[in-house]
Amino acid sequence: MLRHDGERTPGFKLALAIVVGLVLTIPLFSVWLLVYDRKTQSEEATASITAGWGGPQAIAGPVIVIPYRATATETVIENGQSVTRSREVRRELTLAPEAIELTSSVRPEVRKRSIYQAVVYGAQMTGKARFAFPPDLARTGVDPSQMDMSRAELRFGLSDPRGLGANPQVKVDGQPLRLQPGGGSSGGRGFFAWLDANGLNARPIGVEFAFDLRGNEALSLAPQAGDTRWTVRSSWPSPSFGGEFLPANRSVTEKGFTAVYRIGNLALGRSLVSTGDAGATNVIERVSPPSRTNYATTAPAADTGPVQTAQISLIQPVDPYSQVNRATKYGFLFIGFTFLALLMFDVIGGVRVSAVEYLLMGAALVLFFVLLLAFAEVIGFTFAYVVASAAIAGLNTAYSAAVLSSWGRAGFIGGLLVGLYAVLYILLSLEAFSLLIGSLLLFAALAGVMYATRRIDWGGRRAATEA
Repeated sequence: MLRHDGERTPGFKLALAIVVGLVLTIPLFSVWLLVYDRKTQSEEATASITAGWGGPQAIAGPVIVIPYRATATETVIENGQSVTRSREVRRELTLAPEAIELTSSVRPEVRKRSIYQAVVYGAQMTGKARFAFPPDLARTGVDPSQMDMSRAELRFGLSDPRGLGANPQVKVDGQPLRLQPGGGSSGGRGFFAWLDANGLNARPIGVEFAFDLRGNEALSLAPQAGDTRWTVRSSWPSPSFGGEFLPANRSVTEKGFTAVYRIGNLALGRSLVSTGDAGATNVIERVSPPSRTNYATTAPAADTGPVQTAQISLIQPVDPYSQVNRATKYGFLFIGFTFLALLMFDVIGGVRVSAVEYLLMGAALVLFFVLLLAFAEVIGFTFAYVVASAAIAGLNTAYSAAVLSSWGRAGFIGGLLVGLYAVLYILLSLEAFSLLIGSLLLFAALAGVMYATRRIDWGGRRAATEA
């Protein structure tokens, strides 16, 4: 790959730049691992900040659970013959409200520890519900005379009872009830109250409730009523609406948001009345990255199908780790464009660039992402981007002035880097069009290089033939 006079051929210079670029993939990959490690540390710090406060909260209910006696038959084989036996079992009928109106006032708070921060909230929950037996109760196969109405339970499900405030208030037809811990007498998460439901046989009963709740990241509701109306108000300006149901109306401003949900039981795909074995409870696992919340609903295990929720997350508007991670993926473009410029000066301009000089300038480009990560944790992504890009562009410009023996050529390198950093910031901001913009830039760069090098003798064959 050397000419007879010892001069390196253009093909050799290209191969040299490629080899150095491949070597730089090792530290670039290490930067990716560093971003992942710092993100993990951030999640651990966030968990320690919110420890004892309350996790992402999911609420369910209220529902009325009434025990009743039923006859169960089973067939067994005795002495080679089938024998059918009957026995009395205890089961539970779960009655969801005909309608429920729930209002949540969420008060967010940002808590910090060192350079890390977490969003927690306190919520004031108020609501009222109306319960009544459906006219077609007989279709459930439950004999009303077998129901023990005096031992009914009014149950509220809650994913993390640690966040429940003091002195929740629950009233039935204006009469306060004494609350008990747990999702019911058979266990679970939440609170419940014993209820004499004999009045249900004659008329609907009304339930009013109010309680305070603490949590972090997200607030979810598992609707079960025939008509659910949930109104959420907060001063947090960056909510994320998720789950299986979206609000019917919402308003998001810099001063906060208001969301109104309207959900019917036809959309839920379940009846207001269900039956199941006594003590059986549905346990649902709801995943809300990066947190995992397990909570028990008040629905019996006989209810089939996944429990659907409406969820509101109080997200941070900017996640520096995800942005740095995305920026790092463009590291090869930075190295490639810079090496390409040096190669053009080497091949066309006649300025010899050694492998060490390629390596040092490439190392500076990799260092940009480390600086970006370090500063982003302290001063935010935007300011960190400006500081890191200015530092690396200035460093490589000054160094290339000595390598290329010209401040004019160094100015081209500096302008190229400034343009690349500006384009990268635009790509990070316009996530939906990043692939389109990036591919067009690559096409333009490739076309320019092909035009500029169309007459270059990459293998030195022409020079050898002329000699």
